[in-house]
Amino acid sequence: MRTTRLMVISMSAALVLSSCGGGGEDPGTGDADAAISVFNTEPENPLVPGNTTEFGGGQVLDAMFTGLIAYDPQTTEVKNAVADSITDVDSKVYTFKLKPGWKFHDGTDVKAKNFVDAWNWTAYGPNATQGAPFFSDIQGYDEVNPADPDGKSGPQSAPQPTTDKMSGLKVIDDHTFEVTLKNSSPVFKVKLGYTVYAPLPDSFFADKAAFEAKPIGNGPFKFVSRQVGTDVRLTRFDEYAGLDKPKFKDLTFKVYQSREAAYPDLVGNQLDFIEELPPSALAGQQHKTDLGDRVVERDSLINQTLAFPLYEEKYQNPDLRKAISMAINREEITTRIYEGSRQPADGLVHPLLKGYQKGQCGELCTYNPEKAREHLAKSGFTGTLKIISNADGGHSEWATAAANSIKNTLGIECVFEPATSLGEFRQKINAREMTDMYRAGWVADYPSIENFLNPIYRTGASSNDGEYSNPEVDAKLAAADTAPSEEESIKLYLEAEKMILNDLPFVPLWTQNTIGGKSDRLASAKLSAFRQLDLTSVEVA
Repeated sequence: MRTTRLMVISMSAALVLSSCGGGGEDPGTGDADAAISVFNTEPENPLVPGNTTEFGGGQVLDAMFTGLIAYDPQTTEVKNAVADSITDVDSKVYTFKLKPGWKFHDGTDVKAKNFVDAWNWTAYGPNATQGAPFFSDIQGYDEVNPADPDGKSGPQSAPQPTTDKMSGLKVIDDHTFEVTLKNSSPVFKVKLGYTVYAPLPDSFFADKAAFEAKPIGNGPFKFVSRQVGTDVRLTRFDEYAGLDKPKFKDLTFKVYQSREAAYPDLVGNQLDFIEELPPSALAGQQHKTDLGDRVVERDSLINQTLAFPLYEEKYQNPDLRKAISMAINREEITTRIYEGSRQPADGLVHPLLKGYQKGQCGELCTYNPEKAREHLAKSGFTGTLKIISNADGGHSEWATAAANSIKNTLGIECVFEPATSLGEFRQKINAREMTDMYRAGWVADYPSIENFLNPIYRTGASSNDGEYSNPEVDAKLAAADTAPSEEESIKLYLEAEKMILNDLPFVPLWTQNTIGGKSDRLASAKLSAFRQLDLTSVEVA
């Protein structure tokens, strides 16, 4: 099977925005009234864009909502979607003009206020949304989401906001709004295809509970039903204004307890698509025997890491963290379990992104039993370690192997502890209830080096689940965000990456060539660069 090579654009190229294509202009030759099913994990929360940052919910919302821009699923090229034009003054004051004719699934018009209201609601501290930090570069964010006394934003002990509207957002007319940032940021508009920036209809603000029961988007598919633990059902929105119109009618996201449980359904054509096969299917190239030309693969913007709950005292010791990292034989695990479809990571930034620099992690990400034991001795740690992961994501094999590598190298007990579903796993992480290190993967939200650093490692960031904080790193990231040129920005991001790796709040493990599979019903189905089914590519035989 030939791998499609990802062509990641530079930031400067990304800023030249064009009309949104996406392959929908060709009506195709498949069955336009067909229904397909896709593997999914249980969404963590109700399906609200500003409060969804995990795979199970994100995959559904990506089908239901369309933002100001969109990313070409194959090349990651940035294209206008709901936005008709985007202009800026010094990369600080942005003006967005919307295309007329866009509708929500309830028939109401998509207006400038729907973006502004959605962004204000998500950013407002008392709403405690996961997506709030993505709006922190907008003027007035600190007033709607004031920092609590320890310097972190959030509702726990923060002062009550003095307003619920960011001063940097201004509606000009029904189809125009203006955004003023705290500082200039050329990367700002590249972010806007991420689902947290989607618009919300007026009905959301009138009755949030009703919306959660039946979410209303503006994307190519509209909500039909959700049965927790079983599925989420969508159907084509025939009034969709985008050019990337689906070539089939009904879309069901089927919830499975594990990829291993889903795989027999895929082989037997009872499931139409799974974006990543379980390790058991890859062992000995079994998937090629089972699926033949139904295997789908490509390079993806994803990395796998181990995260430390730094709010737990034992993991606050950097020598213990370094000992763990150097005790993991990445080369052996990626070869033995993944048949070489994973590549050992040597940093935090994905190799396919402009700005990647090889070897940033150095010896800290290199298997070295002797030095690992030296760091363990320095740490003074004695006791048992655990690796915790959700049980529905195909992680048992590598997590067990990593635990055994740590155990055998360091001479201390280390075990893999499977959790339940991804949704429940994420709830524990968000509640800061993790007592041991745990699996943490990252799939790019948008094609920028910034996305692999700011949302995860900046103090109080949306996905900084381990409570990592380093003021010097924060300052370096802030300088990178507002650098006058792309080259200077990349240089500063790389310096920040090196600083973070020296602290090692996460253990980089590997990046991957994603291998998925389709049923024989699908005449065409491709993976996107973001490790999802490219819905624009699907044709049903």
